[in-house]
Order: sequence, then structure tokens, then C-alpha cells
Amino acid sequence: MSSQTPGAPEARLPGKAVLAGVYILYSAVVLRTLAIPDLQNRLPTYLALEAVFLVLFSILLWRPPQQALWRHLYLIVQSLLILILLALRPQFDLLIILFILLTLQAVLLFDGRTRWVWVGILVLTMGVASIAGLGLLKGLSLALLPMTIAIVFPAYVSINQDIETHLHQNKVLLAELQETNRQLQQSIQEAEELSAIQERMRLARELHDSVSQTLFGISLQTRSAQLLLPSEPERLEEHLERLQAITQGALEEMRSLIAQLRPPEGSSATRPTP
Repeated sequence: MSSQTPGAPEARLPGKAVLAGVYILYSAVVLRTLAIPDLQNRLPTYLALEAVFLVLFSILLWRPPQQALWRHLYLIVQSLLILILLALRPQFDLLIILFILLTLQAVLLFDGRTRWVWVGILVLTMGVASIAGLGLLKGLSLALLPMTIAIVFPAYVSINQDIETHLHQNKVLLAELQETNRQLQQSIQEAEELSAIQERMRLARELHDSVSQTLFGISLQTRSAQLLLPSEPERLEEHLERLQAITQGALEEMRSLIAQLRPPEGSSATRPTP
């Protein structure tokens, strides 16, 4: 994985509508070049320079270099190409539209202060080049609208990028929260099941101890009755009543413990596997 230098974020393509607008603007400049009669003797030069600009622009748009230095150099070379075209015929003021495309690239290629420094430089270059070629009043009047577009257009793209970034971050955060909630619910369910199993094991131990003691008591009473039957039959009734009382108490205690072992109505706790 190649490392990116500071100031050179991962470049992203704008939306399809913005891309279409970008190439429509470039096509308008080319068509305007073909339509100007007094450019016919320099037409090959103009078309060649505009073609070089298109190639550099497309490379920087679709396959931008990773290092910030090369991105700066590409923008500088493209700006020089526009200035050369303006120098060949200063009255061809439509060429300053190409600076608008460069402001878009600056927003796509850089972030933070760097992008807006580039936008400011390009907008200032538009105004200076127009004034230098056409004079202060005419040049400024013709450059104001493109300069405004060169600020608003990248600002619009920048805002859209920020919105998309925030939406993506929100989606990632929502997915993480949903996963955390799922894990929490699973942990709660496992804790409830573990608690239910532990409680049933405790009741089972109590049931086992109670049954053992009761059976031992019944066994003693039964053995005593057997011993008293031949020698003291008059005391047999007392032992049988005690035996009945022990049995009845054991039955009630077992019913109570078994009732506690039953899960409450509506409980989602699963029964332990026997």
C-alpha cells in the first residue's frame, strides 16, 4: 500500500452531473476556438494546447498521483497552459473558464486550507490575466462572473463531499451501534440463561438433599414400625402417624421445589439440556 503525504488525501470523483458539466465547459471552449475566424492561422496550436490541457486534466481527475508535490505540479502546468493560450490572443476571454475546472480539481485533490489556497490563487490569476489582456474595466467586468463561479462551484462540490463523508461516517457508526446492541442483547440473554441454570442447579441440590433426608427418615420410621409390630403393637399407630406426617411434609416440600424449577410464564430462558 502506498503511503500518502500530508495534504494529499485520497481523491474522489465528483458526481456524474458535475463530471458532465466539467466536460461540457471544456467542449464549449473548444467549439469557441473553432468558431473564431481570426484564429484559423493559429488553430493547430490552440487545439494542441487545449488537447494537452485535456489530457493533463483527465489524468489528474481520474488517476491522480499519490504525492502532493506532483498534484501541485500538474495544477501549475495546466495553469501555465491556460496563460499561454490567453497570451496568444488576450481577447479570447472564454479561455479563463478553464480556470474554473482547475478550482474543481483543487477541491477534489486537496483538503483543509490547501484546497482553498489553490482556489484563491486560481481565482486571482483569472482576474489578473483578464485585466492584463483586456484592461482594467473590461477585463474585470468580464472576469467577475467566471471568478464567482470559480468560488461557488468548488464550494458546492466541497459541501457535497462533506455531506457524503458525514453520511458514510453515520452509516458506519450506526452499523457499529447495531452490532454492539446485538452483542449486548446476546450477552444479556446468555447471562439470563446462565442465571436460570444456576438457580435450577441450586434447587436441584436442595431437592436432592431434601429427598435424601426424607427418605432416610421414612426408612427409619418404617424400620421402627417393623420392630415394634411383634413386641409393642400398641405403639405402631404412633409410628405410622409420624411416618404419614413425614411423607406429607416431604410431598409438600417437593411440590414447592418443583414449582420453583418451572420457568415463569413468558420467560425466554431456555431449559437446560438434560
